Amino acid sequence: MSSTQTDFTPHVRAERERLAGLLSGLQDDGWDSPSLCRGWRVREVVAHITMPFRTSLPKVVMGLAAAGFSVDRYADRAARRDAARMSGTELLAVLRANIANPWQPPGGGPAGALNHDTIHGLDITEPLGLPSPPVDRVALVLANANPRGLSYFGVDLAGIQLRGTDADVRIGDGEPVEMPVKDILLTITGRRPLVNRTR
Repeated sequence: MSSTQTDFTPHVRAERERLAGLLSGLQDDGWDSPSLCRGWRVREVVAHITMPFRTSLPKVVMGLAAAGFSVDRYADRAARRDAARMSGTELLAVLRANIANPWQPPGGGPAGALNHDTIHGLDITEPLGLPSPPVDRVALVLANANPRGLSYFGVDLAGIQLRGTDADVRIGDGEPVEMPVKDILLTITGRRPLVNRTR
């Protein structure tokens, strides 16, 4: 195990454990609540988070082929299908059973696994009013943000720099816009509109 994996693995496990604990108290209406992922309820987001733990590589390839090799289209189809056939209790059980699963997104490495779970965790906890991840965990995600990854979300940060008020985090160049690191992560991933632009 590399030093990078050693650094990230405890955070990935802690985030999954934290999310499983929060989800354990949800009733059916909570599972059916809208998430920050457009068109997905909480149950679709958890189906997406747990999909890599439940789906073999050949099935993923077949699903991608059926979706025209569009990762987003495949992810959406898989999340909706699995959320329709699995109860909240079943989805939670899969998450609990895979807290220590070594899965990493293709090309994302250990940082990618933490990013994936932390961002999608916020997709669930923010609209439900549940506790956010620890500041240091969110700051670690932001510390590993790169231009290629940020471009996926299509957020225009030209001319501004997002600065954390609760951790030493700076994203972008230009006029400073200060906010908690959780809000920085929600902003750069397109979950929350950018306000107070100075240009």
